[in-house]
Amino acid sequence: MSMATKVRMLLAARDISMTELGKRLDPPTTIQNLSGKMKRANFSEKELIAIAKACDAEFEGSFILNDSKKVI
Repeated sequence: MSMATKVRMLLAARDISMTELGKRLDPPTTIQNLSGKMKRANFSEKELIAIAKACDAEFEGSFILNDSKKVI
């Protein structure tokens, strides 16, 4: 599942539009900028943390080893 899909799911769960998300981000961003990032699924970890904060959520980025299930 792409990160753009996960962001869309978060927005749906919180009933927040892309326009509203743009206004909530610090610094605020345009719908055009967000739409471009969604199309390319091109988000930095910093941006994902900011999106989570704007939606009253937490972002956890991690790797999980398949053999030992160790989280890195």
